[in-house]
Amino acid sequence: MPDQSGRTVIVTGANSGLGFEATKAFTQKGAHVVMACRSLERGNRARREIESMTTGASLTVLELDLGSQASIRQFVTEFDSEFDRLDVLLNNAGVMMTPYSTTEDGFELQFGVNHLGHFALTGLLIDHLLETDSETRIVMQSSVAHRNGTGEIDFDDLNGRQSYGRFEAYAQSKLANLLFTYELDRRLRAIGTDTIAVAAHPGSSATELPDGDSEMETSTIRKIFSKFVNTFLTQSASTGVLPALYAATAENVDGGHYFGPDGFLEMRGNPTRVVSNATSYDHPTARRLWDISEELTGVTFELEEPQPA
Repeated sequence: MPDQSGRTVIVTGANSGLGFEATKAFTQKGAHVVMACRSLERGNRARREIESMTTGASLTVLELDLGSQASIRQFVTEFDSEFDRLDVLLNNAGVMMTPYSTTEDGFELQFGVNHLGHFALTGLLIDHLLETDSETRIVMQSSVAHRNGTGEIDFDDLNGRQSYGRFEAYAQSKLANLLFTYELDRRLRAIGTDTIAVAAHPGSSATELPDGDSEMETSTIRKIFSKFVNTFLTQSASTGVLPALYAATAENVDGGHYFGPDGFLEMRGNPTRVVSNATSYDHPTARRLWDISEELTGVTFELEEPQPA
C-alpha cells in the first residue's frame, strides 16, 4: 500500500473482521481513519487495540447504524463538523443471511443495511469526496454470493414481505452493491471528476458476519461442511481485506473495476481484477434500482444521469 499520510478514510464496520483489518492497515500507512461503528463501546475497544499495535495511530470513532437513516444523517453531521476532506470511503459493514427482520425504517434488514444504508451514506458524503483536492475513491464491499439466488433484483418484493429466503436476500443485497457501484461510477465519469467508484469482495474469509442459522449450526452435515470450507477455502480476514485495500489505494485502478481473490472460485488468494454477473452490468436495472433507492432513503445525488451509449 502506498503511503497514506495526510489522507482521511472512513471505514464502516471498522471494529471487527474485514473492517478492523482495513483500519489497521490504513493507520499503519499514516492515514487518519474514521471508524464508523454501530457500537461506540466496541469501536473504542477496537481503537485502543489498534493504538497498542501502531505507534502514532490516528483514529476517530463515530457511531453509525446503517439500519437507521436517522443515524446515518447524524454520523454525516458529526463528520462534517470535524473534517474538511475525505479521500476514501470504504463501505464495508454488512449483515449476512439473517432471519427475517426489518430496519428501523421498515426495510428488510439485509437490503436495508447492506445496500440502502451505504447508498444513503455515500450520497450524503459525496460532496466531501468531490471537493477533496486529489483523486478520491468509493469502495463497495460486495460478495461472490451476488451470483447466487436468482441473480436478479426482485423489484416487486424488495423487502421480502411476500417471500423471504435469508440466502437469497443476502445475494440480492450484494448484487445491489455492484449495480450501485457501477452506476455511481458512470455518473461520476459523466461529470468528469477525479472521484471513482470501485468494488471488491473478500472471497471466503473468517469474519464475524452472522448467518443466524442456529438449526444447521449443530448438524453433523454443517460441521463437516464448515470444516471443509475452513480448511480449503476460507482465508483470514487480514488476507480477505486485500482486494478492498487494493481497490482503495493501488495506482492501476479505474472506476468501475471489481477486485477479488485470484484463487479457486475466487475464494482465496491475492487481489486480482474479476468479473461480476451479467445483471450487475445492466444499465436499465441499475437506473431503476438507483431511482427506487433515492425514493426509499430520501437521499438524492446531485449527479447527472449518463446518456445511454
